[in-house]
Amino acid sequence: MSSSEAEVVVARDLRQVYRISRGFLKPAEHLQAVGGVSFTLRAGKTLAVVGESGCGKSTLARMVSLIEKPTDGELCLNGVDVMSAAREARHALRRTVQLVFQNPYGSLNPRKKIGAILEVPLEINTDLSAVECAAQARAMLALVGLRPEHYDRYPHMFSGGQRQRIAIARALMLKPSLIVADEPVSALDVSIQAQVLNLLADLQQELGLAYLFISHDLGVVRHIAHDVLVMYLGHAVEQGEKKTIFAQPLHPYTQALLASTPGILGSGMARKHQVLKGELPSPLNPPSGCVFSTRCPNVTPRCHIERPVLRLLAGRQVACHEAEIFIQTAA
Repeated sequence: MSSSEAEVVVARDLRQVYRISRGFLKPAEHLQAVGGVSFTLRAGKTLAVVGESGCGKSTLARMVSLIEKPTDGELCLNGVDVMSAAREARHALRRTVQLVFQNPYGSLNPRKKIGAILEVPLEINTDLSAVECAAQARAMLALVGLRPEHYDRYPHMFSGGQRQRIAIARALMLKPSLIVADEPVSALDVSIQAQVLNLLADLQQELGLAYLFISHDLGVVRHIAHDVLVMYLGHAVEQGEKKTIFAQPLHPYTQALLASTPGILGSGMARKHQVLKGELPSPLNPPSGCVFSTRCPNVTPRCHIERPVLRLLAGRQVACHEAEIFIQTAA
């Protein structure tokens, strides 16, 4: 296997359950934020995780970036089993995974100049001299499209798009193999979003980076992703190659997400799919059977009783008892 095809992340049945205290003398409740998600992410590829707020996207990102340890499941980063790794090994792995957050200004220290912000990861994790750190920081500014004079400026002196470039530069200082990007362009103007997405694509091609890209915007996902993982109430409901899912979504939830995004589906296909209605159920009291059964326009009695598992169908994995009817409809 070539380096460009190396498996950066392998996740198997990842779960995250939080214990929620209800107060004195009351039994605690358990909230399943992620209920068994599996995927493989290779170098040079982007996996987009999509879904409504509360579906478990950010919790999945925190587990992959080693901020939180999964309650159960298997997680390997660059061939190392995270769950059984010693403390020193986990510390070394953290340097290979970096995050880019939604709000670039909130993640940058307003009291420090940009050069100093970029040099902090090197000062903490390497033995480089001050001169070497400064040289690498200046080189990274150039790589993300910023000018040399920006090295001595403060975060408030930049636009939102420039700040996100700085945040990306900081994430790359330790030469990671994986970038976890949590809604990295949602706080930016549409015109600036395209510039940042193009930068991410260029960096991926040049450096062979793997991206775990968290987003609710299917238009952004269409631009940057290679594969898509659709989550609902902590569960994966459809996953596969972007072009396959966008061309013919088989899960009703995926159909509703795509139909709600202008220009994603053709007009004929968009009319056939109903727009999503109702509220997301509480994860403290999820529906029995299929987690989407309370909002699905095609629900059957079986859906209320039996939870569907992911199965291979028409070139992707889908968790829906009735998915075949959409293949027939499309045909």
